[in-house]
Amino acid sequence: MVLVGFSWVDVIMGMLWVSIVVLVLVIAYKKLLVRLSKGDFKKEDYCALENLEMDPVTGELPFYFTSEKEKSVTLFLQDENMNDLMDIATLDCKIGGNIVRFDSSVLKNGTYFYCLKTDNQKICKKMRVFHLA
Repeated sequence: MVLVGFSWVDVIMGMLWVSIVVLVLVIAYKKLLVRLSKGDFKKEDYCALENLEMDPVTGELPFYFTSEKEKSVTLFLQDENMNDLMDIATLDCKIGGNIVRFDSSVLKNGTYFYCLKTDNQKICKKMRVFHLA
């Protein structure tokens, strides 16, 4: 199965050259991936804001978040249009779990977002408030 006009040596040399080129491209691609992956974020630089256990919420709410570093944190509420509504707390959190309690009776029934903001991140989660009275 020699191609017309080519000898066995030409076919084998062509296959070797193609193999070498593919190998060089694979090596270059792996080096590029290693170089681009150096910008990964470090999990310990960020806080994790947990979901509320009730839906819809009512009464006193425990906002729970974790942090692997001590840092200044602001918790605040936004309305359903993502407009700032009120600050809940500004504090220096400790390493590990942190709980901030908030009385939802000052809010009307509706949809709100509770947000955690630090110097390098902002997390917002949705909550529905429903009071029976």
